Amino acid sequence: QAQLVESGGGLVQPGGSLTLSCAASGITFSLYSLYWYRQVPGKQRELVARIQTDNVPRYADAVKGRFTISRDDAKNKVYLQMNNLQPEDTAVYLCNAALGTSLVYWGQGTQVTVSS
Repeated sequence: QAQLVESGGGLVQPGGSLTLSCAASGITFSLYSLYWYRQVPGKQRELVARIQTDNVPRYADAVKGRFTISRDDAKNKVYLQMNNLQPEDTAVYLCNAALGTSLVYWGQGTQVTVSS
């Protein structure tokens, strides 16, 4: 059974850093495209970063230059390094793994709160 489990969220002051991790099980991880989304109550879920099997990262404009997505296929993990965090980055961050459109899995999310 496929499962994604995020970790690493928490409370951080503006300008601080966090690294999120997403551990996958039950899937052939190296075949999947991997995504980080974020969700704020009352707003549409937002794609933050993605890294496909070509290992080329892509970012939303709002986080470009501050966030770094990476994958470790040997460990079945995807990471999101977040630097210079701002209050507007406060959200639940969710990991997503997709193989085409028929095999799509989500984690439960991890809360990131940026506040002084």
